[in-house]
Formats: sequence, structure tokens, C-alpha cells
Amino acid sequence: MARIPTIPGSRRLLARVRDIMAGAGTAQERLDRIVAIIATDMVAEVCSIYVLRAGEVLELFANTGLAPSAVHQTRLNIGEGLIGNIARRARPLALSDAQSHPAFAYRPETGEEKYHSLAGVPILRDGRVTGVIAVQNRTRRHYTEEETESLETIAMVVAELIASGELISSDELHAVDGATMLPITVQGVRLNGGLAIGTAIRHERRVTIDRLVADNPDTEKQRLFGALGDMHGAIDRMLEASDVADGGEPREILETYRMFAEDAGWLARIEEAIETGLSAEAAVVKVRNDTRARFRMQTDPYLRERMHDFEDLANRLLKHLIGEMVSPGSRADVGDFILVARNMGPAELLDYDRTHLKGLVLEEGSATTHVAIVAKALDIPVVGRAGEILAMVENLDTIVIDGDNAEVHVRPSDEAINAYNYMLTARAQKIAAYASLYDVPAETKDGIHISLNVNAGLLADVQNMKDIGADGIGLYRTEIPFMESNNFPDVDRQADLYQRIIDQSEGKPVVFRTLDVGGDKDLPYWKMAAGENPAMGWRAVRVALDRPTILRHQFRALIRAANGRELRVMFPMITEVAEFDAARHIVDQEIKTAEARGRTLPEKLLIGTMLEVPALAYQMDALLERVDFVSVGSNDLFQFLFASDRGSPVIADRYDPLAPAALCLLADVARRCTDAGIPFSVCGEMAGRPLDAMALVGLGFRNLSMATSSIGPVKAMIRSLSATELTEYMDSLFSSSEHSLREKLREFAVDHGVII
Repeated sequence: MARIPTIPGSRRLLARVRDIMAGAGTAQERLDRIVAIIATDMVAEVCSIYVLRAGEVLELFANTGLAPSAVHQTRLNIGEGLIGNIARRARPLALSDAQSHPAFAYRPETGEEKYHSLAGVPILRDGRVTGVIAVQNRTRRHYTEEETESLETIAMVVAELIASGELISSDELHAVDGATMLPITVQGVRLNGGLAIGTAIRHERRVTIDRLVADNPDTEKQRLFGALGDMHGAIDRMLEASDVADGGEPREILETYRMFAEDAGWLARIEEAIETGLSAEAAVVKVRNDTRARFRMQTDPYLRERMHDFEDLANRLLKHLIGEMVSPGSRADVGDFILVARNMGPAELLDYDRTHLKGLVLEEGSATTHVAIVAKALDIPVVGRAGEILAMVENLDTIVIDGDNAEVHVRPSDEAINAYNYMLTARAQKIAAYASLYDVPAETKDGIHISLNVNAGLLADVQNMKDIGADGIGLYRTEIPFMESNNFPDVDRQADLYQRIIDQSEGKPVVFRTLDVGGDKDLPYWKMAAGENPAMGWRAVRVALDRPTILRHQFRALIRAANGRELRVMFPMITEVAEFDAARHIVDQEIKTAEARGRTLPEKLLIGTMLEVPALAYQMDALLERVDFVSVGSNDLFQFLFASDRGSPVIADRYDPLAPAALCLLADVARRCTDAGIPFSVCGEMAGRPLDAMALVGLGFRNLSMATSSIGPVKAMIRSLSATELTEYMDSLFSSSEHSLREKLREFAVDHGVII
């Protein structure tokens, strides 16, 4: 068996490759020299380098030991043969008898039939496969882990040569990531409607490493340990600042994060990479890329979430090694742009220039993630679950995002851009027409007033509410500030924010929803319980009842913010009356405490509930004896009613809010609340779509809360509608067995001149 290279031998090989990279000759000539020295150093009879080209094809670019005529002629698809499998899995492969492997694909033009053993590694850059390096031997050689790791280190250097654009054109490099330079359309899930055109900006922290190879591993380890010490110190300072009474959950998650930062296996792999001859930062990138490739193969949500932990740690460590990393979005010269991300937090979105941010595309995400909620508040279109969009888009590509149809058009043709520009002009004209309605009442043709309110989560929403003539804030999402904070906001910080909301509302009603986190809405500093069905898990009022200090502190802040004025509060995710009673009891305790301490109590206190869980609809009589108002959260209500995950691209639109079952449920809620004299409203997305809002008016709803951008279209619909005629028509529809009544209601609108 051939000798096993030692760590110093690996460093020597890396140094020789570095010298070739810095030497004279074309990129192809340098690549040819690299395969020759790899074969010599590893005592291999064959060394091959394949480069990924447009169309997911691996082309043999350099070789020693195989037929020279096979270079640039042999091609394999991703997943085809052993080389294709290495690329598909993004993992190394070492076989003593390669020809017996079921994935082996014989290429007669290469003359490789006499070689039995094979070791290959993917060439990774930014976590993406850009090629494969492989060595082969005639003997049934057992390649060691050290040998494959040596190849992985060389692959990092070769990755930079491929990325330089000297081997294949820069245009094709864009296509290598899974896209071609032709226009493509990616389908996703509608998270917020609207249309926008802009330049693509990828939300990711890019690192430029000037020095891949280092001569002195001891010096690099010292740099690594110094950066680790700085990073641990920063995390410790976060721990010191995260003290929260009764439970200390933020501290628990930071301690878990600290544990990840000290993971012995992770750090050992970085040290091993340094020993092969890489600089400290190149070693961190190598281990990060390898970890990313490993975790991408996982289907377990918990394990995939751990990938984000290690990626964040790697980025933090790189920051301490080489300084602050700058996101492409910080550039001021791109003009109007559309942000493309795997996922992100709301605070990260708000870091971007809002005057030029025109849309958001997410590979993941759902309508309830906070970044989507903030994007709605900014009134920009959002498409989520957009496949592998990051693999198809490069910075500065032109993108059209069609939120209404959940489509993202990448590099559209000039004709398509002209068509979309025409549509944008038409939309602008409509918006201008709606602006003329801001000062007129939302009143039907038969004299019925409909209160139109906005859903809010940012201070900017308050000014928007006043500018468009809305009647108030029907839903203020108190969790948004929690997501923007680096730690749990204390009572003083919450009170200051809530007071500003009330002050700036200038007497218009504001309904504060207590903290709705959990499920898929995690706080970055607080460990939440995981679950297979997060929307139906530990979230909202369930969290508040298990951690009552949260609700006590929040209500203490709200009392202080009201300062003798009216205060309206509602609880989210109430499932049964007993939960409302328990939450109300906590509120009553805080009122007594505030009174005992001489605090000014609210002039009027209104406590309501959201109706989001169908079970609560079967306790309406008992509920209506206790609440001051009811607000229907249609998003979750119909998700649970139809057992349909609205974050799933497969079934998100399968069931319609205008289905007979949904309308019957809403009609029953409206009737029961009316009979009991309890105010009721809808604050889900349904209220902001003109046709759906028309149906709600026909059912008896007189209070609707929606995104700011929906006020104008819904008001135009209301002013063109006779509610009496609509109610009479809808009474005849409830016994229908059709999948949806949408088309019948649309026909009514057309026949009666209703603007939808």
C-alpha cells in the first residue's frame, strides 16, 4: 500500500499548489500542473479535476494518467457516476474497488478500466459545489481520512481558480449555481401581494479571504485562539446583559449558544485544517462549508436548525479574525433592489435602505414569520418558499416579484420588463385614485358605516394610519419590538414604546395584542419548545400562561403607557374559555398592584380575545359573558378549520376563505356577537382583500383591520356596495356544497357594479 501523507506532507503539497497559483501561465496550464503534483505527492496514478458548467454538467478540465483526449470531452451530469455522486452529495468518497460500486459509470474514452481505487472530494465555494477532484490507483488502495482531507484542502484553492473566471466565463459562473443566463420563473407562496421590479441583492455575509495558505500553523492557531477568546467574551457579555426574572429563558439559549461555540469537534476540525497549511480564516471557511454540506443532507428540522447555529458561529469567528463583514445590501449604488434570502430576522430587514427596498424573496418563510410581517408593514411584496432561489440569482440580476401570483421572474426579457412596467404604472394610477378616498367615510350605498383599521407592528405604521384616514389600529403586534431587540425588553422599554404608539395615535383606538411568539416565531435570545407542527404548538397565550412574568411585565408596561387613557388589549391563540379566565386573572392582579402603588389606571380598560382556534367557537355563549370584544384572526382560524398548512406550497391555496364552511362559521360568530351586544371584527388577511372583505360585510362584520395598503381598495369597494342587497343574496348560498363561493360573489360584484 502506498504511504500515507503526514500533516507536514500535506502542508508541503498545499505550498506547492499555492506557488503554482501565483506563478505564470494560463489558468488551464496552472490546472494541468496542479493535477500533476497532486498525483505525484499522493502516489496516485491518476488525478482528475472536473469543473461544473452550466446545465449541471461536470466537465473533465484537467487530468494526468487518463487519455489526454478525454479532457474537455468527458462530461457527467450531477448524480451520474461516482464523480456526479460526489458533486450531488457534496461529500468526499473513498473506495478501494470503485468499479464494484453501483454508481460507477464507465467512460471508454478515458481508459480508466485498469484503475480500481478512487478517492474524490467536492470543490466547494460558499457552500456550493463548483467541481470535483479525484485520484485513482490500479491497486485496491484504502485511502485514509488524512488523504481525503488533504484533497479537500487543495479543493479550496482550486475553488478560487474556478471562481476567478479564468477557466470559464463570468457569465457562465452565474449559471453554474443552478441557473442559466436565460430568464427563469420561480414559484413560491404568497406572503404579501404587490408587484415590484429591482436589482437582486443576496442577503448573506460575504467574506473575502486574501490569504488562503499560511506557512506557520502555530501562528495561525494563536490567531484562532485569540479570535475565539474575543468571541467567547462577546457571548459572555450577551449573557451578562440577558438577565430576566422568573425562568431566565434568554440566558438558557445564550448558554446553549455558548456551548456550541465551545464544541470540541468543531474546533478540532478547524485546527486540523490549519495543520494542513490553511490560514486561520481559510480553515474556518473550510469547516463551515463542510458543515453546511453535511447538514444540507439532513431532513430533520432540528438538525437543519443547528446548521444555522454553526454558520452564525463561523461568521462571528471570521468577524473577529478579519473584521466586520459587509452585506451587499449596504451598498448605496444599486438603486431600487429586491432582497433575496434563505431566511432572516425582522431587524436584519430593517437594516436595509427602506427607500430603495422594493421586495423580498425567501427560500423558506411563512406568512407568520416576523420578517414577512415587517415586510407587510413596509408595504412590499413578499414571496416565500421560493425553491432554491439563492442558487439561481446573483447580485445585480434584474428581478420582478409578483406577490399576487407568488412568482419571481429572474432576468426577465426586455419585453417582459416593459409589460411589468406598464402594470406598475397602472397600479400607481389606482393608488392615486384611492388617495382621493382617504378623507371620505367608508360607508356603503345604503348608509352602513364600516370601520377600517390597520394592522401594525412598527411606529411608522401609526403615521401611515393617520395619512390614509384609517379609523385606528385594529391589531398592534407587540412581538415585533421583541424580535428587534438583542435581549428581552424590560418594562421600561416596553412602556416607552407603547406610550409612543398611543401618543402618536392622537385619540384613535389602538388594540394591543399580547406577545404572540412560539411556533415558527422564535425570539433569537430565547429557547422555544420545538415541535413537528409549530403553528399548533407552544405559542402565544400558551407561552404567557406558562411564563406568567412575561404577561405581567407586558401589562405593567401597558398600564403605565396608557397613563389614564383608554387601553384595549386582546389575547392571541385562546383555545378555551378557561385560558381566557387565566389570562384575565393575571391582568386583574396587575391592575390591583398598579392601584396599590398609586399608578394612574386606564380611564377605560377593554379586554378581548382573538378567535383563531375553532374550538373556541363552540364556547361562544360563555366567552361572550366575559369579553369586551372579539377579533377573528382568519389566517390561523382557517388553517386549523381546514387542517391546511398555509405555509405549504402544495396546499396553501387548496381551501378558500370563501368556502361555504368558512362563511357559515363566520356568519355564526357575527350573529352570536350581535345578539350579545359584543363588538367584533376581523384582523386577518381576509379583511384586506376587496372581494373577501365584501363577503364579510355581507355576513354582518362592520369592523375590519388590514394592511395599510389595503385601506384604499377596500374603501372603494365599500362605497360601491349595497350591504342589504349583498346580505339577501348571501343568505341563499350557505347551503351550497361547492368548493368555494368566490366566483358567485365575484359575479354579484360585477352585476351590481361593486369595485373589487
